[in-house]
Amino acid sequence: MNSAVKEIGLAIRQLPKDQLQEFRSWYQQFESDTWEQQIEYDSASGKLDDLAKEALADYQTGRFNKL
Repeated sequence: MNSAVKEIGLAIRQLPKDQLQEFRSWYQQFESDTWEQQIEYDSASGKLDDLAKEALADYQTGRFNKL
């Protein structure tokens, strides 16, 4: 683990409970935004096309489970 990550970990461990909760909320949103950006990039670049085609083919042939 590099020194920056160690420093961040140490700083997080030293946060009071209210600030730790604030950090958790911020980090959850950060992770969500990062994930969304990756999905958008993958979709725009065509990486998901084969999966979408396969899913549509499964649906059209009745190979799916209702949720």
